Amino acid sequence: MKYAITISDLKKSYGNLLVLDGISFNVKNSEFCCVLGPSGCGKTTLLKILAKLTSFDGGSVDVQGSNVKEDDGFLSSISVVFQEPRLLRWRTVRENVRLSVELRKGKVEAEDEEIVDSCLRMVGLQAYSNAYPHELSGGMKQRVALARALAVKPKILLMDEPLTGLDVRTRKELQEEILKVWSEENLTILFVTHDPKEAIYLAERIVVFSDKPTRVKDIIDVDIPRPRDLSSSEALALERYIYNCFYA
Repeated sequence: MKYAITISDLKKSYGNLLVLDGISFNVKNSEFCCVLGPSGCGKTTLLKILAKLTSFDGGSVDVQGSNVKEDDGFLSSISVVFQEPRLLRWRTVRENVRLSVELRKGKVEAEDEEIVDSCLRMVGLQAYSNAYPHELSGGMKQRVALARALAVKPKILLMDEPLTGLDVRTRKELQEEILKVWSEENLTILFVTHDPKEAIYLAERIVVFSDKPTRVKDIIDVDIPRPRDLSSSEALALERYIYNCFYA
């Protein structure tokens, strides 16, 4: 199977408001793909459709070879990281990470505990496993959310502007963590952002959305070698091109 996600002529309205107007694109297996578009254009709605958290009106969506409307089998291969960490304040860091396993499997076995430990190490939080959310910084909370998503060993990670609101240094650190996890775990990542620089730094391909009613304006291959220098002539030229797409 070449594609982890296939979206064809996807349409979604809220009442009389047409949001997604015939969206079509594919995400390859093990690809890091960014969806880039202005605020309110339907990027989050797209991720909710992929995670079967909301319905759609027309077109087709296939995830891991399963039709989203007809089959729930693909859900075990997906995890979502939201814009807000959404941690349970009465549970420790470890207990919050373990939660995804509890919800998906109904129980936590010895091998799951080992996976939880591995995920905490992966995001650099093993020393904070017994801390509570109120004792953590914003960046640390988002690391917990990432570890929680990884604890169920997904094949596809959907990320909904997870770094919005973080300071520049923390955002850069988490971008590096996400790239490391993507590489080491051989994940397919669909990452939503409204920041062209972030998309250029992270993605192998960028799907550029228009404003509502939203269509795909362009799909861009990012051929800049890693680690990427956003001040390079290639990155700056791509950034100018993306801004031209936005305002064309």
